[in-house]
Amino acid sequence: MFRRIVQLRNSFGNVISVCKSCPRDQYSRCLSKYSTASTERKRFYQDVSISQGDDGLYEINLDRRKLKTPGGKLFTVPNEALAIAVATEWDAQRETLKFYTMHLTTLCNTALDNPTQRSKEQMINSALKFLETDTICYRVDEPLGLVELQKNEWDPVLHWMENRYNVTIGSSSSILGPEIPQATKDTFQQHLSSYSLWSMTGLEFVITQLKSVLLSLAMVDRYLTVEQAVLLSRLEEEYQIGRWGNVEWAHDYDMYELRARTAAGALFIQLSSENLTVKRKIMQD
Repeated sequence: MFRRIVQLRNSFGNVISVCKSCPRDQYSRCLSKYSTASTERKRFYQDVSISQGDDGLYEINLDRRKLKTPGGKLFTVPNEALAIAVATEWDAQRETLKFYTMHLTTLCNTALDNPTQRSKEQMINSALKFLETDTICYRVDEPLGLVELQKNEWDPVLHWMENRYNVTIGSSSSILGPEIPQATKDTFQQHLSSYSLWSMTGLEFVITQLKSVLLSLAMVDRYLTVEQAVLLSRLEEEYQIGRWGNVEWAHDYDMYELRARTAAGALFIQLSSENLTVKRKIMQD
């Protein structure tokens, strides 16, 4: 197969060659195990490139080796933009491959191998179960400072989501949580049905990070930034830290890791749901 080579500079300033031609807890454990089967490995390649196969899908090449999934399938993605994003992850690795930092690669592997063997409908149902225990729907009734903080920070998001999707959601301080009307569940079910299997893989990943369907969709709809969504998902924790202090390095590490995972999930949703083509041009060093 004839392949044309194009040079693209990634965000790290390096050049990449582009060639043309489950229940939710079970899901989380499976995905975690799946993505960290080998957490680190010595880098075994020099160059990273992408190529387009005869079927129109894009492949990742490590030197002359084609990347494969943990399940042994050829690693392919639906568009050039996602391929370059994944290639950038591999190119950014130094002497040691840190697989736990390669979130886009992990999401692609999950979409390709589908280790939990679920249909899109099952994924949607699993994601919607978070709606019944959504972070921003559960409120405390004390202390007063946290009650006010939740009201001031979460209510605007809740009201925006209700108006955006023309639904009733509500909130409650009861241990049983709010009663979500069936009409609301049906509306979100219909909305999520418009997602592709790949996009649902990314959305479910984000939902498990934020423990919130509402924050995840508000971020995908660009009402919230990644930073805002992450902070709102940790509102009670941040309040307690403000009162009692924290272990500095541990708090910062957890925050940055959650931001990185959430941002990767949001990017994966966008790139896997659009037919994006990177403009081809040669970029010199």
